[in-house]
Amino acid sequence: MANIRLIVGLGNPGKKYVKTRHNAGFNVLDLIAGKWDTGWKNWKDRAEVYVKSGDEQVILAKPSLFMNNSGGPVRALLDYFAITPEEMLVISDDFTIDLGMLRLRLKGSSGGHNGLESIITETGITSFPRLRLGIGRVPPGVNPADFVLSEFRSEENTVMREIYGKAVDVIEAALSTGLEAAVSRIPGAAKELKK
Repeated sequence: MANIRLIVGLGNPGKKYVKTRHNAGFNVLDLIAGKWDTGWKNWKDRAEVYVKSGDEQVILAKPSLFMNNSGGPVRALLDYFAITPEEMLVISDDFTIDLGMLRLRLKGSSGGHNGLESIITETGITSFPRLRLGIGRVPPGVNPADFVLSEFRSEENTVMREIYGKAVDVIEAALSTGLEAAVSRIPGAAKELKK
């Protein structure tokens, strides 16, 4: 299995979206960048990136376009840095799994997620790993688009802070020992690695 060289967090740029459910991917990457003691840099007006050098270069990236257009910046990053789909891990929110759950998959469809759909459309590939964070299920009668752009309630924020930390553990395990080993860091029912 390929080593992870690019980690993409999905979200919407701008202060008004920082606390929304749809920005779970951005929030996880911000935590990682904070642990690595670094700041974000603009990359060709397509993404905010951080390149960590060490034994192997690892790139963190937050697309600078809105969620529905995430695929363009992701494709540009893959091409520029000569990274294969299998070497990219995408972090996204997911309203089809319970609040605070994590699910790791090696490939698959977008599952209705606009950011993942944009990446698949722009790259023509589905064979990239993705770590999905459960943001809670859409309540009856609520438009999914409105739900993902809503902010977490106070008690939900407590759960999400914990799961952001768990996601960072999973990602760091994936970087150091591979995706298969990272599965052991996933708590609860979504423990298996789906292929």
